Amino acid sequence: MEAAGNDHALVLFSGGQDSTTCLAWALARFAHVETVGFAYGQRHAVELACRAPLRAALGALNGWGARLGADHLLDVSGALAAIGDSALTSEAAIGMTAEGLPNTFVPGRNLLFLTYAAAIAYRRGLRRIVGGMCETDFSGYPDCRDDAIKAMQLALNLGMQRRFVLETPLMWIDKAATWALGEQLGGAALTAIIVEQTHTCYLGERGSRHPWGFGCATCPACTLRAAGWQRWRAV
Repeated sequence: MEAAGNDHALVLFSGGQDSTTCLAWALARFAHVETVGFAYGQRHAVELACRAPLRAALGALNGWGARLGADHLLDVSGALAAIGDSALTSEAAIGMTAEGLPNTFVPGRNLLFLTYAAAIAYRRGLRRIVGGMCETDFSGYPDCRDDAIKAMQLALNLGMQRRFVLETPLMWIDKAATWALGEQLGGAALTAIIVEQTHTCYLGERGSRHPWGFGCATCPACTLRAAGWQRWRAV
């Protein structure tokens, strides 16, 4: 495993599989890692309750607790509810829009999250900003694309006169490889934490336990996670 560098990092940490894997990835590399989460009126707000137990569980692995710093939780629900109504922030049925995008897309969400994260990183002296955006196995969200992240890095550095590095360790890997990366970073212990304690289901379902974790098993997030698990376990 790669030794931790001297850089300090801020991880966009929702409480889901991808952001938990990214947090482990950052803890394996950087000397000091903080986290930020966002309450934005998401219908699966149960993910926010997963964050503190997950931070504690990861802190107990591989001596990572010594590197794990402060957590920041921002309530941006008012702003996003006003401008970004979607099936992820309402009880609307999940489907596709006339533009060919999933109606779970919250316009501007990741762009706003990165801006807020950069403002925290500016104040806290954190250079690396880590997010779980992925263009390989994703839901079609335009703000998850590599070009969008590169453009945001340029804009944030120009607008804040900093040299932030936006890290997206999952950008070019699929969900099966994300499961494999978690095992590589933290072994069976981290895999168990991801299965039992993370939350990805868009509908906020925590009652049904599947081999890959908790969820409804029918929403796009669950089907993607389940398919990745099956491909990974079949290797």
